[in-house]
Amino acid sequence: QVQLVESGGGLVQAGGSLRLACAASGRTFSSYPMGWFRRPPGEEREFVAAISWGAGRTYYADSIKGRFTISRDNAKNTVYLQMNSLKPEDTAVYYCAAAPRYFSGSNYARPQTYDYWGQGTQVTVPS
Repeated sequence: QVQLVESGGGLVQAGGSLRLACAASGRTFSSYPMGWFRRPPGEEREFVAAISWGAGRTYYADSIKGRFTISRDNAKNTVYLQMNSLKPEDTAVYYCAAAPRYFSGSNYARPQTYDYWGQGTQVTVPS
């Protein structure tokens, strides 16, 4: 069982930066591939970024590639999402998630791949 708690959201002007953190409970955090998703207002949940259990591989949605960076610190049981050059269209509730097994193909982008989810943290970038 893994419990996830996100933090670091807030209101930031366009062009600014935020770093989201997702703290995980459980001694086996390092064995879980992790992902970040977001739900913009009135829209479906969408994939943002993912990282393998050993942090050897990272994956990004095209819409945020080059602006966001996912990383993890297994010693701290925490995964991060550094968000730079934020845009109004990045406004959303951001969720972290843990997958029970390694990624296969492009399943890192599918919500169904993940068994554990945090409660979400709001990011607002006014236009």
